[in-house]
Amino acid sequence: MPANSVLRVSYFIQIMDETKRKRKTKNSYGQIRAESLFKRTLVGIGAGMIVLVLGILFTLIVESIPSIRHLGARYLWGTTWDPVNNVYGAAPFLLGTLLTSFLALIISIPFSFAIAIYLGEYNPKGWLSSFLKNTVELIAAVPSVIYGFWGLLVLVPLVRTLEIKLGVLPYGIGIFTASLILAIMIIPYAASLGREMIRLVPSPLKEAAYSLGATRYEVIKNVILPYTKSGLFAGILLSLGRALGETMAVTMVIGNTSMIPTSIFAPGNTMASVIANEFTEADHTVYLSALIELGLVLFLVTVVINMAGKRIIKKFTTE
Repeated sequence: MPANSVLRVSYFIQIMDETKRKRKTKNSYGQIRAESLFKRTLVGIGAGMIVLVLGILFTLIVESIPSIRHLGARYLWGTTWDPVNNVYGAAPFLLGTLLTSFLALIISIPFSFAIAIYLGEYNPKGWLSSFLKNTVELIAAVPSVIYGFWGLLVLVPLVRTLEIKLGVLPYGIGIFTASLILAIMIIPYAASLGREMIRLVPSPLKEAAYSLGATRYEVIKNVILPYTKSGLFAGILLSLGRALGETMAVTMVIGNTSMIPTSIFAPGNTMASVIANEFTEADHTVYLSALIELGLVLFLVTVVINMAGKRIIKKFTTE
């Protein structure tokens, strides 16, 4: 091959290599810009959520100032709610919220764990598993007002019959009935998260336990539940948060009285149901501000419970 031809081929190869390097550099710059833009978008969204939460808190505080100035700290432990005489105490509603939520949680936990263990360990596949999974998810999708109507037509007569047999006043409506409704509504949250956590347990752990002669019950007790305890508790915390803020279904069956409940069968009220019932009737500044302060108390209670739950989850995770 002539020398000039060799030079032309070599020059052509150099040009092609230089073109490839420029394309790679250009693509690298483009990828860096895209990644930087994506990162800034994520940071912006995260900062936006923080601003949103702080904005809600700020609005609640500002709108509660007339009530805070008029009532002071006695608002929290006052037991009388009398808008006619401008007397407001949140204690009955705070107690009613905590009673209904925690009683519903106690009722729902056995069912949530049973469903999670059955779908995650005993029957993870098949038509029955799919049917039960879809049914549980459907329970979470039913509007709360439907639960309220169902509670009035079905649960209230059953609870009234139980109260007659127990020798207590047969209200039918009350704390216990509202807790039953809430328990049904929050079962899917803990059950769904628990099922996914149980399915993530590594197979070698379970197979090692079986190889040592453990039964299915012993594997669940000594391997699966300890491995998934943080996730299971997170599901419980999610259910509790759902119960604390529920409004419509509770309003329809709790009795809506402003007195401190004397038993779990007595009528009562929650902070959310009071706000829903009376917000449109608030005809003066202090009354409206007292209702908004009730929303502030509910917001702070939810935050405190979630922070406590996060600490417990962190403790479970580090053990």
